[in-house]
Amino acid sequence: MTHDSHYDLVRKLRPARIILPVIIGVVVVGWLMVREIDTRALSELNFTWKSAFWIGVAWCCMIGRDLGYMIRIRILAEKDISWLQAFRIIMLWEFASAISPSTVGGTAVAVVFVHKEGISVGRSTSIVLATSFLDELYFVIMFPVILLVVGNDILFTTSLQGTGITLLNNLVIVAVIGYALILAWVIFIGYGLFIDPVKIKKTITYLFSLPLLNRWKGSAEKAGNDIIDSSHELRRKSFGFWIKALTATFLSWTSRYWVINAILVAFFTINDHLLIFARQLVTWIMMIISPTPGGSGFAEVILGRYISDAIPGDPVTTGSLALAIAIIWRIISYYPYLIIGTSILPAWINRKFVKPGPGGN
Repeated sequence: MTHDSHYDLVRKLRPARIILPVIIGVVVVGWLMVREIDTRALSELNFTWKSAFWIGVAWCCMIGRDLGYMIRIRILAEKDISWLQAFRIIMLWEFASAISPSTVGGTAVAVVFVHKEGISVGRSTSIVLATSFLDELYFVIMFPVILLVVGNDILFTTSLQGTGITLLNNLVIVAVIGYALILAWVIFIGYGLFIDPVKIKKTITYLFSLPLLNRWKGSAEKAGNDIIDSSHELRRKSFGFWIKALTATFLSWTSRYWVINAILVAFFTINDHLLIFARQLVTWIMMIISPTPGGSGFAEVILGRYISDAIPGDPVTTGSLALAIAIIWRIISYYPYLIIGTSILPAWINRKFVKPGPGGN
């Protein structure tokens, strides 16, 4: 990939693109407030010093999530990047994910973020592929564990009035589809990185030689070459290296999933924290197939329905309160990345790229 193509790829992440996810989020929230939220029920959300403390804990969980990511990327880069560089990479990566559909994410452009912080293109590709593999491996491991510990019936059943068996069945179907996609990705990338990268490249090339996919054959061949190069880089890593990287991954994602627990404790007495943790994990699995940028709209609706059982009180009002909690959750876990990314991306582009002259883009 040339310098100019790097520039063109990153330039597509112009801050103006935050308008779409923000509009979607605002429209959905507005629709929920008008149609679903009983404003009288919101009086039960009493902001006290206890609330402020636990909202602070929720923010700390998000910081822990990003810290875990920073630790991991420094491990994968064998400390060839500084803490400040790691911070920039993670924030830009999260920004790219926040303005891209959940099915796409920010992985493609993440290679450029890592490379422009002083890592070769080949190693950058290896780091990004390893990061993606570890992230999805977390879901592959945790989902069956959650099902075993919590139980399928409890995990996919709520008492929210109006939820209905149809919605519950749809939640199961969406979760299974999301998990199947993640599992397929982990098997595919894992086989390519650690067993037979050449066979994976041949498979990719064959698939993208078919008439419907032929237009992307060049990109597919490059992806196959990236897997081969990354395999050579990653297979020589020690067992201890992978244990440290996997530990950082578990720190990161587990911290993220405790955010909703902290928000709920800010306002209510919560008895089953493991169930709430499990349902947030399943929500993220379902978000894999969301077509909206960063899962905007989809996340608020699904989690709002899904955590209603955690809120004590009259079932008539718990639905409204759950949606309000889901909105607070998104304010903490999603929108800050839009703000931070918008703040640092323009200056980062100016520092890392020599802008093309008048004759180029």
